[in-house]
Amino acid sequence: KPNVVEPLQVSFAAIGIEPSDWEGDVLAVAVTEKDLCRSPCSSFENAVLKRLDSQLGGLLSEASAEEDFAGKAGQLVVLRLQGQGFKRLGLIGLGRSAPFTAAACRGLGESFASVAKSARAGSAALALASPGGIHGEFKPNAAAAIASGTVLGLYEDNRYRSESNKVHLKHVHLIGFGYGPEVDRRLELANYVSSGVIFGKDLVNSPANVLTPVVLAEEASKIASTYSDVFTATILDEERCRELKMGSYLAVAAASANPPRFIHLCYKPPGGNVKRKLAIVGKGLTFDRA
Repeated sequence: KPNVVEPLQVSFAAIGIEPSDWEGDVLAVAVTEKDLCRSPCSSFENAVLKRLDSQLGGLLSEASAEEDFAGKAGQLVVLRLQGQGFKRLGLIGLGRSAPFTAAACRGLGESFASVAKSARAGSAALALASPGGIHGEFKPNAAAAIASGTVLGLYEDNRYRSESNKVHLKHVHLIGFGYGPEVDRRLELANYVSSGVIFGKDLVNSPANVLTPVVLAEEASKIASTYSDVFTATILDEERCRELKMGSYLAVAAASANPPRFIHLCYKPPGGNVKRKLAIVGKGLTFDRA
């Protein structure tokens, strides 16, 4: 039987403060190669990094040289600090430039999740060394994509492991992505969508002796019950399928010892008249157990 695993519960908020003023477990700064100046003194060229480096007594420039951190894509460095508002500082390399697309921001969120896991952080913040690189109108979408990437980057399927890595992260602040009701709404929606993706992953990754057709139908009914304002579920058992002359469907199910279930999950938007109907038909394959 699968272990009972608590679902990820991470809260996101966009705030408007200087990165150096933030207090928490780990502050992560996304850095491009252009943000770094490889002069003999190894000083930082970017204004945000300059301020941080000054307040940390030159720790950033020293660590950049020692760790050979050059802002290359995929580079991650986590530094332990003392006497600061944040306990650790993470540097995330973005490459030569930061192409702020939705896909790139999701990737940044996944890297941010790696920093938070490495630091075993309960609270974390993400800032950009070059916040001006994102157009104002795209900031809410960028924040949402980063939130999605963070949640999915934290996800691990620990249901069938004897020992699992605990996710400590509970609170995330995004700095430099704007703030206000619109950004908050996008972040909340991103969290909901990510939870749905994780739910789908859990179903897909369940073994055949756990996810039978009956169990899959029960999960669909739970969804409809939990969100009854927009969802309804109709579950057809073997007898009902026979009444509807669903011979082909029942022929496939006959090869299994598990009884079949035909699931009709219907979503109706909470407001306004429905002008178009969209049907998505899934085979619902449970390892050849229809």
